[in-house]
Amino acid sequence: MFDNVRTDLAVEAKQIYENENSSKIDGIKVDEKVKDNIIITNVRVLDDVGEKKIGKPRGSYITIDIPRHTYYDGEVRDKLSGVVGFELKQVINSLKTKIDRSMTVLVVGLGNWNITPDSLGPKVISKLMVTRHLRQLIPDKIDERIRSVCAIAPGVLGITGIETVEIVRGIVDRVKPNFIICIDSLASRKLDRVNSTIQISDTGISPGSGVQNKRMELSEKTLKIPVIAIGVPTVVDAATMANDTIDMVLKDLISKSKKGSEFYNMLKDVDREEKKKLICDVLNPYSQNIMVTPKDVDAVMNYISKVIATAINIALQTELNTKEIDSFLD
Repeated sequence: MFDNVRTDLAVEAKQIYENENSSKIDGIKVDEKVKDNIIITNVRVLDDVGEKKIGKPRGSYITIDIPRHTYYDGEVRDKLSGVVGFELKQVINSLKTKIDRSMTVLVVGLGNWNITPDSLGPKVISKLMVTRHLRQLIPDKIDERIRSVCAIAPGVLGITGIETVEIVRGIVDRVKPNFIICIDSLASRKLDRVNSTIQISDTGISPGSGVQNKRMELSEKTLKIPVIAIGVPTVVDAATMANDTIDMVLKDLISKSKKGSEFYNMLKDVDREEKKKLICDVLNPYSQNIMVTPKDVDAVMNYISKVIATAINIALQTELNTKEIDSFLD
């Protein structure tokens, strides 16, 4: 059952395993804190046991809950950007490589800019503070406090005919950045996580894995330098959503039925695998290809891409204040 669940979120993978096995997971440590009324959960996969149980590589997965109803609230957006920027800075500082002002950072915006739920990466790149060319072309005029940052939105295999990792590897060989930050749209297991969670991890990323279109991973293993991944779940699998809806209906009917009655016993005896098969039969022939996203996804992508771009600028340009960063982007 677990192998068929589509989620890119470590916090969900952990919850799914614990719910299905009614037990805590060895090899996993979870820390939770609240900052500015924003919940931050750090799921750390410590060893091979943890990796096997939740299907995520060893490392740290920081989940930041986005406050509800904030898409047009500039004050909350800035607060959220500050929290994400702080957590990203902590991840950067934890890298084995000592970070200093002279280093170059490559930011990669993964995804297809022609498909709104998959356009998060390219949108972030368009709002980023990119400086590497300025340090090369006008070194005498550029503020020495500014870190060298370059960026690319390489598109997807269906557009370029080239694996993303091949494009990024070529840039790494030529530009020689000290570490990479990747941004990508993710898939969630629960509808209430869609567009409401930001995940930061130090393990890299496998583009398209949440929608069963997994490409070659971008990680320290494949690129030979540290790779930090930032992702937001923008879609949920339709079959999963239908399954959860039916579970909620069954739970409500059971709570309202007389215990021990024929109807009550029938509801309690519903087989999970049969229910899942029925859903897939109804959705056929598209059961494996239907992904769902909210109707306001355009506004959401603009909002979240601004949050993440600002957070990256804050985390990388540590010697500049937000006013100086904003003036650079004007």
